[in-house]
Amino acid sequence: MKRSYTKEQIFELVKEQDVKFIRLQFTDLFGIIKNVEIPVGQLEKALDNKCMFDGSSIEGFVRIEESDMYLYPDLDTFVIFPWTSEKGKVARFICDIYHPDGTPFEGDPRNNLKRILAEMRELGFTDFNLGPEPEFFLFRLDAKGEPTLELNDNGGYFDLAPTDLGENCRRDIVLELEEMGFEIEASHHEVAPGQHEIDFKYQNALRACDDIQTFKLVVKTIARKHGLHATFMAKPLFGVNGSGMHCNLSLFKDGKNAFYDPKGDLELSDTARQFIAGVLKHVSNFTAITNPTVNSYKRLVPGYEAPCYVAWSAQNRSPLIRIPASRGMSTRIEVRSVDPSANPYLALAVQLAAGLDGIKNKLTPPTPIDRNIYVMTKEERIENGIIDLPASLAHALENLKSDEVITKALGSHLLEHFIEAKEIEWDLFRTTVHPWEREQYMSQY
Repeated sequence: MKRSYTKEQIFELVKEQDVKFIRLQFTDLFGIIKNVEIPVGQLEKALDNKCMFDGSSIEGFVRIEESDMYLYPDLDTFVIFPWTSEKGKVARFICDIYHPDGTPFEGDPRNNLKRILAEMRELGFTDFNLGPEPEFFLFRLDAKGEPTLELNDNGGYFDLAPTDLGENCRRDIVLELEEMGFEIEASHHEVAPGQHEIDFKYQNALRACDDIQTFKLVVKTIARKHGLHATFMAKPLFGVNGSGMHCNLSLFKDGKNAFYDPKGDLELSDTARQFIAGVLKHVSNFTAITNPTVNSYKRLVPGYEAPCYVAWSAQNRSPLIRIPASRGMSTRIEVRSVDPSANPYLALAVQLAAGLDGIKNKLTPPTPIDRNIYVMTKEERIENGIIDLPASLAHALENLKSDEVITKALGSHLLEHFIEAKEIEWDLFRTTVHPWEREQYMSQY
């Protein structure tokens, strides 16, 4: 996947491919993709970092009296959308957001991740890699093009057509991604009916987060061409598994995997163990970021494979952190609690900050739990030092406020706007009367 472009190369590609429009794409506080579209004649202005937008129109950015913001395109994120060729091709850049004085905007999630990556490099590490596993559901669209709750298949884990009727859609998604330069490693039906997973090769954290955002856009676009709605909502249906976005994490130093030690227990280095300890120490406090919606906590319950207990293991999949079997350059830890509604830039920033705190303070992880935690009693969990993740968004937000490492990793601007918006979200949910309540109580009382 080509990851390095000069301005001259971009101008040549735009001319050769007859690109008509350029999308300057960025991500808001809540992980939603936004963009400013310009005609190709404005490309030079864009590449000179002179394209402005109204930041006060984007939730969680700035007040109206300080609204002017500039988009700085990252040249290495240039890509032409394959599905736009019929009516004039459209290309895009992923952008960072800057103040008019040329300083990075502290409310830009992508800029914020860059800040934490710089702190990582100060500790001597050169790369932080992410291999994400985002899951999604496919629902049918109605005659008006609105999503329904009707699934388009009744498939299960690794099923094939005709049971997996989403196979053609999933295959077209893979083809589009590959045309855009993704290296796809696996594509399969997930456990729940209508649920799917497409895994792509790991990248350094910044590029991997860019890829997650691009992936979501492609999945939703191609699904609609098949008369389907793709959702990355954590738990769209009761009684079946929700969607996760397992994060496979590894630190590198001078081209070597810092998590691998052939002489260490489980062939894990002290650095890996310290990183695990840091994540376990802070995970209950960064869960509001990695699981950011009211709905997220309906996934984090026992019985549906989602981790709701804070523990780690190399031998089973019930703990929050799993150590996949691969070693050497592929040594990594898998954080399994994250869901795909998370803003990937913020989710990676807090996971990295937590792990680095473990390294800085040489923390020791607890004993790994190699039993099925889901069948353990509460007393057994307490005896083994296993705590629960927050059970609600409200609980998670209170935990977030209490953690100095995680709040610092977000910065005051992102933190304040995130908490304010999410407390409103929780209060709206808390005060709304839901259909379940009427079904349970209207006749009874």
